[in-house]
Amino acid sequence: MGAIDLLADHAVMPEEFQTCFARQRRAYLADPAPGYAQRIADLKTLSRLLTENRAQIVEAIGRDYGSRSEFETLFAEFFVALESIRDARRQLRKWMKPQRRHIDVLMYPGARNRVIPQPLGVVGVIVPWNFPLNLAFCPLAAIFAAGNRAMVKMSENSRHLAQLLARVSPRYFPEDKLKFFEDGGGRGPAFSSLPFDHLLFTGSGATGRAVMANAARNLTPVTLELGGKAPAIVAPDFPVQAAVERILWVKMFNAGQICTNVDYVFLPEDAVEAFVAHARRLIAERFPDLGSNDYTAIIDQRAYDRLWASLEDARAKGAMIVELAAGPAPDAATRKFPPCLVLNPREDMLVSQREIFGPILPVRTYRDRQEVADYINAHDRPLAIYPFTHDKALQQYYITHVMSGGVSVNDALLHVAQHDLPFGGVGPSGMGHYHGREGFNTFSKLRPVFYQGRVSMVQKLFQPPYGAKVARMMELLIRLKG
Repeated sequence: MGAIDLLADHAVMPEEFQTCFARQRRAYLADPAPGYAQRIADLKTLSRLLTENRAQIVEAIGRDYGSRSEFETLFAEFFVALESIRDARRQLRKWMKPQRRHIDVLMYPGARNRVIPQPLGVVGVIVPWNFPLNLAFCPLAAIFAAGNRAMVKMSENSRHLAQLLARVSPRYFPEDKLKFFEDGGGRGPAFSSLPFDHLLFTGSGATGRAVMANAARNLTPVTLELGGKAPAIVAPDFPVQAAVERILWVKMFNAGQICTNVDYVFLPEDAVEAFVAHARRLIAERFPDLGSNDYTAIIDQRAYDRLWASLEDARAKGAMIVELAAGPAPDAATRKFPPCLVLNPREDMLVSQREIFGPILPVRTYRDRQEVADYINAHDRPLAIYPFTHDKALQQYYITHVMSGGVSVNDALLHVAQHDLPFGGVGPSGMGHYHGREGFNTFSKLRPVFYQGRVSMVQKLFQPPYGAKVARMMELLIRLKG
């Protein structure tokens, strides 16, 4: 059954998707296992694509946001993408090396077991708008390191960047190696319905379920990097001022539009007043003018309106709203959303029910660690948790008793920036991993290969008819293994 047939319930497959996929598939079959030198060359070319078009890329991302901090683009997108590519180049020889595996020399004398990483073929990547460069090029580092080809669909909110990448990438890679596509017009379901050898999706849980359903029609394996309500937990022993500084640095970065951002914070009951006071001082110091270029805009009007609706819903249901910015409110036309704390949130409030994805931080209080663990575990497993404590036993308690995709201890978000740590969710926050070696493995077939010795002992000893001698041999082997 072809891709168009499988797509019947969604939309017509765009011809450019079909044409590119067919070319990449043919190119893969003609050269299914690029060597080390070719992969290194591809990674170097990927870096050149970024560095030689830096100014245009930063400008395009800024236009897509309306106003995006240039530093945030350079730090969280450019730097991280280049570092991921560099790390892949440094580690590639080790990653490509076949692995020796144990073999039972009694049963298989002279034989060998190996696991050989081989390219899967054509990989699809669906990129969200919040970190479009990072979430396109960090996966590409692993995809190219593993020797694959890639089709990358950008978000409809990344139109200027998508057009730029589609225009400049042919100067660096042929279409049968890499191609970028714009979104829009309902093309997402069509893209996820292509029979890729692997599909990586980063985005919301609702869209992730649809992507997985489309991929399942082709039995395409998927890696899903979704969202979730990631909590920070400030223990009584951790200085409140330090907690505020670290949590708000992350919460204000990209105006809170990060899937691994702190979605809400647990505080000891007696720490709320100090937390609020220091948060106000900190925001006034770091963002005296929310209209400045240091503060990123909310991506579009729909998201901006959603944040206001969530805040007003909390206010109407009895929460105390603490506005942290001291200066004048920015012009609504700029979509610069003022940072707020929500005190005394309830479960029936929108801020408690869905991922916030903006500079609103609900504050919950707690009395003991069990109360925290029970609350988090009663909800979907988050993409991350952030325990703040110097008590190693308490750190381990939260790591052991609260499952999440990842953990940063005494900080937030920064586990994602560690190239030698796998990144991925669990349950509703995602499945599968990439980054570093895990990324290479995700986009490789770790192919088990058995090399028989000169004599096949199993066939020599265990030929039918299975008489008494074979039965005695079997009993002896079972006793040896028992």
